[in-house]
Amino acid sequence: MSRTVTLRTAALALAAAALVPLTGCSDDDGSQKARPKSLSWAPCPAPAPAEGTGDAPGKEWECAALDVPLDYSRPDGETIELAVIRSRAKNQKERIGSLIYNFGGPGGSGVATLPSAAKDYARLNERYDLVSFDPRGVGRSAAVRCEDDQQLDAYYAVDGTPDTPAEVQTFVDNSKRYTAACQQKSGRVLPYVGTLNAARDLDRLREALGDDKLHYFGISYGTELGGVYAHLFPQNIGRAVFDAVVDPTKTALQGSLGQAKGFQLALDNFAKDCVDRGDACRLQGSTVKEIEDNIVALQKSLETQPIPGIGDRKLTATAATGGIAQALYSKDYWPLLEQGLDEAEGGQGQLLLALSDAMNGRNPDGTYSNIGAANTAINCADSKDRYSLERTRAELPGFRAASPVFGDYLGWAMMSCTPWPVPGAWQTPDVSAPGAAPIVVIGNTGDPATPYEGARHMVEELGKGVGVEVTYKGQGHGAYNSGDTCVRGLVDAYLLDGKVPPAGTVCPAKPTGQA
Repeated sequence: MSRTVTLRTAALALAAAALVPLTGCSDDDGSQKARPKSLSWAPCPAPAPAEGTGDAPGKEWECAALDVPLDYSRPDGETIELAVIRSRAKNQKERIGSLIYNFGGPGGSGVATLPSAAKDYARLNERYDLVSFDPRGVGRSAAVRCEDDQQLDAYYAVDGTPDTPAEVQTFVDNSKRYTAACQQKSGRVLPYVGTLNAARDLDRLREALGDDKLHYFGISYGTELGGVYAHLFPQNIGRAVFDAVVDPTKTALQGSLGQAKGFQLALDNFAKDCVDRGDACRLQGSTVKEIEDNIVALQKSLETQPIPGIGDRKLTATAATGGIAQALYSKDYWPLLEQGLDEAEGGQGQLLLALSDAMNGRNPDGTYSNIGAANTAINCADSKDRYSLERTRAELPGFRAASPVFGDYLGWAMMSCTPWPVPGAWQTPDVSAPGAAPIVVIGNTGDPATPYEGARHMVEELGKGVGVEVTYKGQGHGAYNSGDTCVRGLVDAYLLDGKVPPAGTVCPAKPTGQA
């Protein structure tokens, strides 16, 4: 995976509920375009299978469909529908406009995620219509489809860190079968699901909502989408926030290696917290190294002897690693990780497997959303890099040095685009946006999936006078939803009142008089 899937709040809550107790440019979008028709709003249905599971959101939510060109080089050709959701501003007299969210992935359903996360944005909802959408290829928006549920269970059961020639062949064949299924079922849309087209869709959505400027809140991959939009349409940027920033200067290899280091840092912080709590921590080990050595030993044990998981599915080493990574997206879920590791060391893998399921978009009823398929399709439509078996093997020592726990897992995932039938658009995206309005760019020092230095690089690439860097000294993926009042206060002041924070602001703020 060149970008780790992140449906943080919804996915982890699902896992917890299941098992406790026991993530200078052009605005040319394909020649002359007609202004999008205004949206026709109606009550929202329950999430579609490709978006996940759950009930229909409450009556304050409205849904609509936006027609956009499948191929922007043929603006009058075939169209697809994008699913859109909104909650209207509570204070219509002081309404600013629409605030459009992308929660990341790539491949996350904004239509399913926004209602579940809306309580975190209640203050913003006073003066903004909160809006999100399923990007093309995702959920109800011309969803990319590959294997069926039963096939996906088998796909995710294959060893993702092969050690023997037979395991390597199985790994390669597994990827080829998956890609062939994607081509068979979704070949028509695969060339068009990349971020460039998603950014053009975002501008169509802005117009259809009747907004002169795009007010935007991008999280994780949403920051990359926002950066590409700013490059294409700098004059249309209104008030924008990038939180948990994807580094626009990194190639797929560099990004994956950065994630290996980021997840290892997050695991170090988790283990240190465990050591600091002494006997209150359930894990064996009196030092960070001892705890992590025990995790590596668990992985090695699961390589040869998987343990009981959920139903007839076993917890494998690959699933355990995915579950550990998923729990590191938020410090709130460190207790789940502690419990899951303790239970796995005792021979029970239910909790870690549930966390892994959340990473892969598997619902408790055995169905899958299309987040995994969309993630691969968007990544491969974006990145030109295709890694041979020989190149991957050559890079593995660097991944292992970056992380004994996650190195092999992320190193082998570099091959996810190797057999892909569609060429990628770039090695790194262009996010330069001269003349754009200020964009608040927040980096989290303990972020596992989008390492902290990505925020600084995004600011540099956006260009002078555009990116405004803010640092959050904390844990987990992202800052606004961390509960830190400093971050929330400055973001709200910017989005609601236009108060641009001073560049270099650090949260949480040091107490007065502290060095």
